[in-house]
Amino acid sequence: METEKKSRIKTRIAKLEERLLSRVNFYRYNYLKNWVIAAMDVGLAAGVSGLVFVMYAPITGPMGRLNLLFMFVMAGVASVIAFYAFKTHRIIIRYMTVKGLLPIGLAVVLKSGLLTLMLFSIRFLQPGLYHKFCLMDLLITLAVLSGVRIIMLIVYGIVNEKITTGSQKVLIYGIDEKSASLLLRFQKSATYRPVGFLMHDRINRQYRLNDLRVYHFETQEEVKKIARQLGVTSVIFSMYKDVQKEKDRLIHFCEQEKINIMMVPPVDEFSNASKMRLQLRPIAIEDLLGREEIHINMEVVVDKFRDKVVLVTGAAGSIGSEFCRQVAGMGVVKQLVLLDVAETPMHTMQLELDEHFPNLNYVAIIGDVRHKQAVEDVFTRYKPGVVFHAAAYKHVPLMESNACEAVGVNVEGTRIVADAAVAHGVEKFIFLSTDKAVNPTNIMGASKRLAEMYVQSLGLAIANGKDQGVTQFVTTRFGNVLGSSGSVIPYFRYQIKGGGPLTVTHRDITRFFMSIPEACRLIMEAATISTDNEIMVFDMGEPIRIWDMAERMIRLAGFTPGEEIEIIETGLRPGEKLYEEVLSTEENSTATVHPHIRIAQVRSNNYAAVNKAALAVVACAKEMDAEETVQLLKKYVPEFKSHNSVYEVYDV
Repeated sequence: METEKKSRIKTRIAKLEERLLSRVNFYRYNYLKNWVIAAMDVGLAAGVSGLVFVMYAPITGPMGRLNLLFMFVMAGVASVIAFYAFKTHRIIIRYMTVKGLLPIGLAVVLKSGLLTLMLFSIRFLQPGLYHKFCLMDLLITLAVLSGVRIIMLIVYGIVNEKITTGSQKVLIYGIDEKSASLLLRFQKSATYRPVGFLMHDRINRQYRLNDLRVYHFETQEEVKKIARQLGVTSVIFSMYKDVQKEKDRLIHFCEQEKINIMMVPPVDEFSNASKMRLQLRPIAIEDLLGREEIHINMEVVVDKFRDKVVLVTGAAGSIGSEFCRQVAGMGVVKQLVLLDVAETPMHTMQLELDEHFPNLNYVAIIGDVRHKQAVEDVFTRYKPGVVFHAAAYKHVPLMESNACEAVGVNVEGTRIVADAAVAHGVEKFIFLSTDKAVNPTNIMGASKRLAEMYVQSLGLAIANGKDQGVTQFVTTRFGNVLGSSGSVIPYFRYQIKGGGPLTVTHRDITRFFMSIPEACRLIMEAATISTDNEIMVFDMGEPIRIWDMAERMIRLAGFTPGEEIEIIETGLRPGEKLYEEVLSTEENSTATVHPHIRIAQVRSNNYAAVNKAALAVVACAKEMDAEETVQLLKKYVPEFKSHNSVYEVYDV
């Protein structure tokens, strides 16, 4: 009977707790207001001082009570000064660590010392009591303020545990400081509940971190066992380097076992409490294809751009827009000039710059690099000192059926902008080329190769005194960038969202990939370290098999390749290669001061001959004679051999 009664009482209490927690939105009350914390600290500190005063000067009669009141006032004044000086009211108790006790301790030392000096100045205590009063006040105040915060943390932890009972259980990867700090950020999440830490180790040591067990794994079976034992749905990474380290081990295991892999921005990206909300996102294919962050000497780069007018063509494109962001972020350019023919993307870029760089002096111009007068007007009006020429047509199959347009933008557009740069005394011209210009098998690549030849030969003519000018030309050559508009990764995502199938042109096709920010950093570095008219090639890492990438993207989406989502082979498209190169068989390269940038040793071309060739190809393109245009391209770019294209008939 007694047992039944106790059971009923427990049930009622549990229901009452559930009802209370369901009605009160605990997370609505994010943090105690600063003034509440300040009032609490001042009140407690003044109360402690009053208590210590009573210990050494017992209260007797009205005079004693008046002295006690005076002590409260003096202690309150000293506390306000001390706590304001160390900003203890701004420390969020919920996320407080041992480091958070340091400013509180210093504030208490200041408060006790200041109060003792104030009392000594008016001879408020008996001689010989001041040092005892100061020490006792300091110790008790510190104990009380620390104790109250610890109690609040314990209470919060209990309530938080009740609320997160139904949350998804997750494991945090790693046992370093950032992984441990990540646990604090989960305290505010009603969706996820960490149940332990995970690390790769052969020895299963019984470690605990922040009262959670550290689990060790070596094989996929061990990961599966840990996940099932704990009911884990996700593994959380806090650092990009850990993702790279585990992409072929833990992340692969999780993909096979259909355990979610998530990332969270590093803790040090957040500068204030309002940004400490948990921002989990699924691991993306870009995280796995990317590499460790490439570092460049930003001080040197910034100095090269300081007080310069920088013109970026193709400024609304994938590379051009990121380049504008990075230049704007330097905060040192005199003016940033954006030139692009695409109205809507340019408008979007304008809105972004206005929001994130309100003090940036910039101008957005809608213009076509093929229109000579429009380009001349930009150079005359804004007088750029540095030009980044990113405007180009880049999609291989589309350009294969639009040869004249490809030549118009990639050859004529480059020639017009380069000539304007020389005529207006631009210091440096950086031309963005592509690995498809190496042994080109398509019109896009061949047109970019002819543009490379024009830029390089013009630079050499100036350097050798055969043409007037001061402009230095630099060509950068790199492969595909991750996530650019119209590229394979966004298209695969679109196909996965639709339930498949994913289409790959050939089972063995490979490509080099680089992130857009990484490419832009290397372009800046190349522009800085180049001293002559050089073609700079980037270290693109290892080529990626597109079929493997498709399978991995399906697994990352939580599906099984070949079963839930199919991958089908569609055949190579017109002009498409099985693999890309950054150097032709006739080219070598030499090292630079940057380990990821090399200088291509390419054959020199006579400027007069290349200019004549470019004019001939462009003139033919303007007549919209695609066949003749392609034949001329093959004549002037002899390594251009069409592949899987109607233009193969013109190959010699």
